[in-house]
Amino acid sequence: MGGSLAGLLAAHVLAGHADRVTVVERDRFPEGVKPRPGVPQGRHPHVLLEGGQSALESLLPGFLGELEAAGAPRVGMPSDLVLWQDRRWFRRLPATTHIHTGSRAQLEGLVRRRVLANPVISAVEGTDVTGLLGDASRVRGVLLRDRAGDARGEHRALEADLVVDASGGGTKAPQWLTAIGAEAPHEETIDTGLAYASRLYRGPSGFLDGDTAGYYVYPSPAQTHAGGVLPLEDGTHLVIVSGLRGDEPPTADMDFDAYTRKLPHPLLHQWLDKAEPLSPAFGFRQSTNIRRRYDLAARHPAGFLATGDALCTFNPVYGQGMAVAAMSAVALRDALAHPRRTPGTRRVQRALLAASRQAWDISAGADRKMPGAIGTAVGTGPADRAADWYLRRVQARYPGDPVVGRAFRSVLTLSAPITALFAPSVARAVLFGPPPMTPAEPPAAREE
Repeated sequence: MGGSLAGLLAAHVLAGHADRVTVVERDRFPEGVKPRPGVPQGRHPHVLLEGGQSALESLLPGFLGELEAAGAPRVGMPSDLVLWQDRRWFRRLPATTHIHTGSRAQLEGLVRRRVLANPVISAVEGTDVTGLLGDASRVRGVLLRDRAGDARGEHRALEADLVVDASGGGTKAPQWLTAIGAEAPHEETIDTGLAYASRLYRGPSGFLDGDTAGYYVYPSPAQTHAGGVLPLEDGTHLVIVSGLRGDEPPTADMDFDAYTRKLPHPLLHQWLDKAEPLSPAFGFRQSTNIRRRYDLAARHPAGFLATGDALCTFNPVYGQGMAVAAMSAVALRDALAHPRRTPGTRRVQRALLAASRQAWDISAGADRKMPGAIGTAVGTGPADRAADWYLRRVQARYPGDPVVGRAFRSVLTLSAPITALFAPSVARAVLFGPPPMTPAEPPAAREE
């Protein structure tokens, strides 16, 4: 259920274990690189973190070469960006990780072309899933309805040995499970009320008068406004600004430009004065972190799995969604191929949850500290407070310390476990070293 990244990559994995895999998608897949209505954040900046790059390359060998050949910018961190957080400019040290900042539509289109070329996989487009077939012990398929017809039109059944919910954060599967006598998952939520708006521009030549790909101000409890500019594959740039509940960014043209003055430095506003707008501004306000704990449900039927945003939805500002979709598909592949363990529904669902755990810890951990955060998972215990103390020291050092910065970026990009922050060389710098000096002004050039 769902033909976005999580659904396509799950279908790709399942094609190695099934006679037939059907992807049911409510949209019609576009021709060319165009946003889909079913991806409401598709017009906003997306990044593919290093953990997601490794996962995609593992699933679809040669994919990263295709992505770069299509022009997706490969941006070195921290060398290629001017970054600010917590009243500090980052040193532009040599890159220890890279992100892809091309459009979501481009990346999804490349994945879709590769996956749907498999004759085992077929797509049913323009079709809604309206319910599940089966009972509390086993899901046996789905009910479908053509979106082109009457809303009260005829339903048809599509039987299946396994149903995978990849329908996104707005999934209705919990209600459908309840309707067949199963148990809906417990939901953990953290909502900061963050909203953002994005607009497409053609930037001036000589951006920042140096070898710079973009600019970004990260949010923090002390600085709740965030934003920046990132490059796309066609040479244009996406500008994004964000704020919390009650101070949401506007989408009217002049008001959007004026909102950038709320950032702690006029750099972005100065860039906009010289840039050419190519689109209206688009807003987005669905930023709640939601984790659905199917692993805890007492009455969880066989034959049903959830993945992607249908399992764990992250605040998009952290750029984790595409990476976790790919990492979840790797977890599905590995669980199904395990040589000694039978891949039962509950076991595989736990593996999918584990694939998203680090991203959840990062996103939820940061958001629960933001002012005005609400939800069922905002509380902290003694262990959380001890971890927060250590992480505050990490964050004070990583803008300017090469050792701490490398470790922290590897964790944030999901390419190393959180334990990397406790390696001896990192712990020494965090516990005993003073916060290093950082630039007083936006650094226009990389450090050698």
